[in-house]
Amino acid sequence: MTTTRVPPCPSTARPRPRLGWRLRFGALSLVWGFSFLLIKVGTEGYAPFQVTLGRLVFGTAVLGAAMALKRERLPRGRRTWGHLAVAAFFLNALPFSLFAYAELTIPSTLAGICNATSPLWGMALSLVALSEDRPTRLRVAGLGIGFVGVLTVLGAWEGFAGLDVSGTVMALLASLSYPIGWIYVRRTLAGSGHSHLSLTGGQLLLATLQLAMITPLFTSVPRSFPVLPLLAVVALGALGTGFAMLVQYGLVAEVGPTTAQTVTYFIPVIATVAGVALLGESLAWSTPVGAVVVLAGAALTQVRRGA
Repeated sequence: MTTTRVPPCPSTARPRPRLGWRLRFGALSLVWGFSFLLIKVGTEGYAPFQVTLGRLVFGTAVLGAAMALKRERLPRGRRTWGHLAVAAFFLNALPFSLFAYAELTIPSTLAGICNATSPLWGMALSLVALSEDRPTRLRVAGLGIGFVGVLTVLGAWEGFAGLDVSGTVMALLASLSYPIGWIYVRRTLAGSGHSHLSLTGGQLLLATLQLAMITPLFTSVPRSFPVLPLLAVVALGALGTGFAMLVQYGLVAEVGPTTAQTVTYFIPVIATVAGVALLGESLAWSTPVGAVVVLAGAALTQVRRGA
């Protein structure tokens, strides 16, 4: 759901996509923005782990079909699969499950805004884990501004009154999981020589297997299959995971990761509009104001030296 980056691989000639990148950028923003609404609807009929497993199954199916059409193979080598297993946990299995559990008790709008903190966590972690990624005063200021925005969204001055702490913490931990995963990928899989599609297909396949082992331990087979939540899970997997990743990687290849990453700033806006308009979720003034501050801080953390 948050912006997806991929390890560098050897460049190859690519045919120019039929749709302009701005249209695909807009489609990606909508799909990921509506993902939080789909999670909320899905958890109204199924357990969080079941929603996550379904999401991964349908997302993997889309990527598997794309790999078959392009005649791509899954990666080879035990070391590569070992690294992909870790990436699958931090980039898919863990955050997807945390968001699903979080939305049992918090609005989809708040979950979408928590997702926007991922660049803030990423910048903070990179100061420790990536020696080549040195901070500037502007980026440090962005980090501080962003977390002020988080406190505003959560209503810290009111003592977090009316806030479900456990659900909010899970949503923030889900957002933290993404940069942990990407830092790991950057250190272990960058320059592996495998294509983006091959690595992602393997990653989603492993995440699906991880959830397939965990889900039976915490849930039982559903006694009924309500249609609307089921359709939400199918859309969440096929569109919000499989299709979205294909679009994202195409954007990275065409316009570069910096431009592609700005999709992060549109996701909470769309998630908020969808939650309020379609689910009737309430919205205090501090939520949109804090979200703007979070996004401003996140944008500053992405400014590179000399930019």
